[in-house]
Amino acid sequence: MAEVHSVSAKGLQASWPGIWINWWRLPLSCWATAGAGHLKKKQVRMRKRILSRFGAFGLAAILLGCWVAKAQNGSSASVNEHRATAEQAGRFVDVTTASGIHFEGQAYHTAKKYLIETMGSGVALFDYDNDGRLDIFFANGAPLSDPTAPGTIPQKAGPKDWNRLYHQKEDGTFEDVTEKAGLAGAGYDMGVAVGDYDNDGYEDLYVTGYGGNHLYHNDGHGKFADVTEASGTGGSGWSTSAAWVDLDNDGRLDLVVLRYLKWDFSDLWCGEHREGHRAYCHPDLFQPIVPLVYHNDGNGHFTEVGAKIGLDKPGKGLGIAIADYDRDGHTDIFVANDSMLEFLYHNKGNGTFEELGLAAGVAVDADGRTYAGMGVDFSDYNNDSLPDLIITDLANQKYALYQNGGDGTFTYSSYTSGVAGATLLHSGWGVDFLDYDNDGWKDLIVAQGHDIDNIQLDYPQLRYKEPMLLIHNDGKRLVDVSGISGDVFHEAWVGRGLAAGDIWNDGRVDVVVTTNGGPSYVLRNETRTRNHWLGIKLVGHKSNRDGIGAEIKLTTSKGTQFVTVSTAGSYLSANDKRAHFGLGSDAAAQSVEIRWPSGTVQTLKNVGGDRVLVVDEPATSQGTK
Repeated sequence: MAEVHSVSAKGLQASWPGIWINWWRLPLSCWATAGAGHLKKKQVRMRKRILSRFGAFGLAAILLGCWVAKAQNGSSASVNEHRATAEQAGRFVDVTTASGIHFEGQAYHTAKKYLIETMGSGVALFDYDNDGRLDIFFANGAPLSDPTAPGTIPQKAGPKDWNRLYHQKEDGTFEDVTEKAGLAGAGYDMGVAVGDYDNDGYEDLYVTGYGGNHLYHNDGHGKFADVTEASGTGGSGWSTSAAWVDLDNDGRLDLVVLRYLKWDFSDLWCGEHREGHRAYCHPDLFQPIVPLVYHNDGNGHFTEVGAKIGLDKPGKGLGIAIADYDRDGHTDIFVANDSMLEFLYHNKGNGTFEELGLAAGVAVDADGRTYAGMGVDFSDYNNDSLPDLIITDLANQKYALYQNGGDGTFTYSSYTSGVAGATLLHSGWGVDFLDYDNDGWKDLIVAQGHDIDNIQLDYPQLRYKEPMLLIHNDGKRLVDVSGISGDVFHEAWVGRGLAAGDIWNDGRVDVVVTTNGGPSYVLRNETRTRNHWLGIKLVGHKSNRDGIGAEIKLTTSKGTQFVTVSTAGSYLSANDKRAHFGLGSDAAAQSVEIRWPSGTVQTLKNVGGDRVLVVDEPATSQGTK
């Protein structure tokens, strides 16, 4: 089992060395690791609020986590014992302004503390004009009145509320083409999903939000047509993340759209009744809601089939990701729910699904508690060819890492890996497993920031604005290298959406991050490495054109890597659809095996690296030199 070892100065476990408190006579360093801190009388009320947010057994589980960490690592401070080396350090540089990106997400904060104000919006990396360069789309909100009347569907008031599409030019900078493309939007938008639903070779966009969603068809000439009404995909309520996936292997992408809550602009007071202490309401106060599941009928129209195929369990969905976790040849779906059981929908292979989260061991944490599931990635981080899960949540809960056991079940590994200690004081949203140094092991990057904007008033150990988190994976242990990987990891943001992709085709995976009510950030990966890499872009023919749901197994002299092709994951965002592999010191991959959604298996031998390889789906299974 890999271990996380923090070298960041962000951890508070070193802030109070040698000091003891009387409560249960635990060392304060353990309390700091658990996020309890030096409790003062004026903090008691806020502590109750936080513990209420995280469940009745939150404090006991935190204390248990401290003692588990001590038993496994020797002491509560052992997370700092392994120092990162210069070879492990990443280097991400903020090139937002230099790239020509000037986007600021709108979050209209009101005195009423409407929950939607703090949820943020997403970002997509995709090549909309097939010029081989990634472009960037940002979803954006809309003005809120203070107060806003129940039943209101907010509408964009002007250019600052527009969604934005930035086209990458030949020189690597971006130009705003929103108006030309017809993507300004109209309502309160939040999420984005990318997929070529009509298999015409051009990526289409689905934009989610409050009060209705929009499907934009790419005409191949730089413009998008709003086909929401004709396609039947408008929906209702409060939609969040969405995923394009071929649910029935008919060669056409279907659409799964999460919805968050049954919620309206009601004037509901939460928090303390004193000035400055009103807070955003806990999701427990609102009812869950079923997702929207649209089957692609193949004629530009979609039919909602959630109840028919078993994807209709009411949830509080914020994040969605896909992978075939049990290796039965059928793509499964994970849903990150906020403060309730997480969902794992198993594909039964006959066009229907069953929810098996509890049976598979991914519905709750190791202490049997629910948590505020927000962002998710469904990737094989330990190179055993089995997709694992990482789910981000709020401070005092620990990000949830589940290792796939290969028997249809998962093991909660946050404690044993050290992820619990590294993340306990942090709140995460957008997340991605990416190999930033091309050593052949997937690392972890997270956009962070709390949802309660006044959290620090009475609970000073927690922060509303937080730096991003970067964890390096060398195959033996996980190491928090945030503190030595660039200035951006020392800047505090209210992070929300995150999309990953090789923006400049230089073989290093970059990220774009959105913040709540603040600017976006384009972070260029300038990590110093001599390692080689390979990007793979699939073109389906019998399968869907994007190859979404395909599995790629790449082998080098160091071992095997495994990737599920998808644009979904993270939080409200869409990633580059191209699969990226670090080859380490190998200049070529020994073999690349592709299992297409159609069932076709294709094998390539001695594949040279340091390039993006385009692979067309063959008519039949075959091996290719």
